[in-house]
Amino acid sequence: MRVLQGVSLLGAVLLTGLSAGLYYGFAVAVSPGLRRAGDRTFVEGMQRINTAILNGWFLLLFVGSLVLIAVAGALHMWGGGSRAAVPWIAAAGVLYVAVLVVTMAFNVPLNDALDAGGLPDGAARLAALRERFESGWHRWNVVRTVCNTAAFGCLAWALVRHGNGGSPR
Repeated sequence: MRVLQGVSLLGAVLLTGLSAGLYYGFAVAVSPGLRRAGDRTFVEGMQRINTAILNGWFLLLFVGSLVLIAVAGALHMWGGGSRAAVPWIAAAGVLYVAVLVVTMAFNVPLNDALDAGGLPDGAARLAALRERFESGWHRWNVVRTVCNTAAFGCLAWALVRHGNGGSPR
């Protein structure tokens, strides 16, 4: 049972770390890079990113992180042995649910509105479409980056606690 606990927790750490890195990359590289681009380039670039990210690899991170957090939590709670990792796994679960809520309640609707706007003719319409999207999307991406990174940290500490048999060494 201890091996299953460790494998599920390690998987949760890896997937959550990858998703935190993805959002972090957007926060520190993609968004600042596109901020320097013209309106047409910005709108078209984000629309293409919105389409490209809808793939199995992203779905694996987005859903798989939560599934593995839940599995690791359940195995640590009811699988016997030390429960020292459980509070950290639970905290990670709450933080990761916040990532999902922010994404589905804020980032996805902004993505959908940007996509629905197409590539309008005229500089003023492009600028208006960008204006309705850019600052809000970036702000919510930073929120989910912080929550996801905190979830990753909690899971990493849970893995330490698991590996130490629960002792705080």
